[in-house]
Amino acid sequence: MKGKLVIFSAPSGAGKTTIVKHLLKQGFDLEFSISATSREPRHTETHGKDYYFLSADEFIEKVKNDEFLEWEEVYQGTSYGTLKSEVERIREQGKNVIFDVDVVGGLNIKKYYGDEALAVFVQPPSVEELRKRLVGRSTDSEEKIAMRVAKAEHELSFAPQFDVVIINDKLDDAYLEAENVLADFLSSELS
Repeated sequence: MKGKLVIFSAPSGAGKTTIVKHLLKQGFDLEFSISATSREPRHTETHGKDYYFLSADEFIEKVKNDEFLEWEEVYQGTSYGTLKSEVERIREQGKNVIFDVDVVGGLNIKKYYGDEALAVFVQPPSVEELRKRLVGRSTDSEEKIAMRVAKAEHELSFAPQFDVVIINDKLDDAYLEAENVLADFLSSELS
């Protein structure tokens, strides 16, 4: 039997990656869907583990060949996407796929897979708290942070379109809520 899909989306800095990493350690039968991107790797990132890092030309070629389940140019010159082959590789093994994707990508995957997918939106307690988190990361310039905050304000409007919204105010509470939502979804029968 093919695995189900669990999609975590959020504005940058809301905590979705932290929550996804936590869930992967909790004994659920999950495998992480590694996204492809045309951006350069950060110093802590590894090709094939954090992302599939592609050149802009390689990315465009895969778009032309309809190899993406979803993709988006998130920032000027920086695209992210989910390769169909990555998702099907995991599902064919009977494992459930967990995604850490941007908001529009998450909704596109949900639309494609319907009831086989659960779309979870991780929301920061406030835009100001989100800004503090982005500054605290020390990975982006002030200009990049301002871009991410502006984008986050827009992305928050998409929350009602998701199956579940988890407000990440206290991380331990968000972990517990995510575990419960995931357990319920994975144990339910598909209609």
